[in-house]
Amino acid sequence: MTDDALTPDQIQQIRNRVAELMPQVRADLEELVRIPSVSASSFDQSQVARSAEAVAELLRREGLDVEIVVEGGRPAVIGHLDGPEGAPTVTLYAHHDVQPPGDDADWDTPPFEPTERDGRLYGRGAADDKAGVMAHVAALRAHAGSLPVGVTVFVEGEEEYGSASLPTILEKHGHRLAADAIVIADSGNWAIGEPALTTTLRGGVRCVVRVETLDHSVHSGMFGGAAPDAVTALIRLLASLHDEEGNVAVQGLDEGTAAELDYDEARFREESGLLDGVGLIGSGSILTRLWNKPSITTIGMDVTSVDKASNTLAARAAAKVSMRLAPTQEPQAAFELLRAHLLDHAPWGAKVTVDLEEHGSGFAADADGPVYDEARASFADAWGTEPVDMGVGGSIPFISDFVARFPEASIIVTGVEDPDTRAHGANESLHLGEFEKVCVAEAVFLARLGALPRA
Repeated sequence: MTDDALTPDQIQQIRNRVAELMPQVRADLEELVRIPSVSASSFDQSQVARSAEAVAELLRREGLDVEIVVEGGRPAVIGHLDGPEGAPTVTLYAHHDVQPPGDDADWDTPPFEPTERDGRLYGRGAADDKAGVMAHVAALRAHAGSLPVGVTVFVEGEEEYGSASLPTILEKHGHRLAADAIVIADSGNWAIGEPALTTTLRGGVRCVVRVETLDHSVHSGMFGGAAPDAVTALIRLLASLHDEEGNVAVQGLDEGTAAELDYDEARFREESGLLDGVGLIGSGSILTRLWNKPSITTIGMDVTSVDKASNTLAARAAAKVSMRLAPTQEPQAAFELLRAHLLDHAPWGAKVTVDLEEHGSGFAADADGPVYDEARASFADAWGTEPVDMGVGGSIPFISDFVARFPEASIIVTGVEDPDTRAHGANESLHLGEFEKVCVAEAVFLARLGALPRA
């Protein structure tokens, strides 16, 4: 790790400057959180456009040349500011769209009214990923008037909706996003007080499984015991996806092994909210199960509700299945293996169809070289402790698009989340003390890159 890119006094000056900036950074973050920029099609898309304009205005105030681009999807924001002659260029990525809030009753405070409790800022998007946007803005403000590198800021507007138009954006505007380093602020840290670089991410497949056993629903008393109902057939089919230990039973999928980090069952139970008496599933270390092995989850079902149930054999039933993949797994091949398993395990000759809804590749970084060295040093400067390299069990499929489009760039995946952030769930929150360290780390990282010897 580099020790001489910046002096201790220079690093302290950046820390002091960021501390001065934080009240306004927080105020701007809260204004972004108040915009319900849910990119799912069933929500008001004018709010996503409003959010894009708010982000664009923040970047214009920092002197960037800014454009809002729309290529068949939700609006993205691209801004650029030149650095010194011969300095490297850094692209800073985040997204301004958010997940649906879910049921307001599950929130302790309104999801789009940012509220501080016990040092955390609560609200949808407060962490994922409007804090990522503001970390970039804070780093720019820390270097206002003396930017050490060229910077391009790319803030996507549909990451939570699958990034469908991203390939087109990269095709038409990719020349504007090319850089020596790409910082993707959409992940998290190992723990409060312990920073991390995310070096692996799982891929993902989402599909809908439909089961039919009858051409119409019939009386369970008249036909039950001989005719199978579709709901029971679907349950048996879904149960075939795991073995007795809870490992994924689909054959042929990639598996790997996670790095050795201190992570025990007690911590997992606390962070996951696992109920007393409920056992863990799968085999291997917990981190291997979370980061490097496939997992399958049933995330939705179309069956008759309890309230509306009658004594009827259901003719049809359906489930939405999410499969997370080892970072090395090709997602289309994984879907074909999953589909073949489901067709082969159709109970009682039930008619089964499997439709692919969405898939995305994983990510495994070759996290060596001077850019990664400076990133790790920047985290150490901000937190006062060395960062760890960690995996994440979730997926950020668009990273594979960046890898393909910019093969020479060093891709740094970082973020503002911590194990209690609850991104995508009710009571999402941002740890404000950690957020300031994230802002310091990014500002120091830009300074460190600018101080590297130039070819």
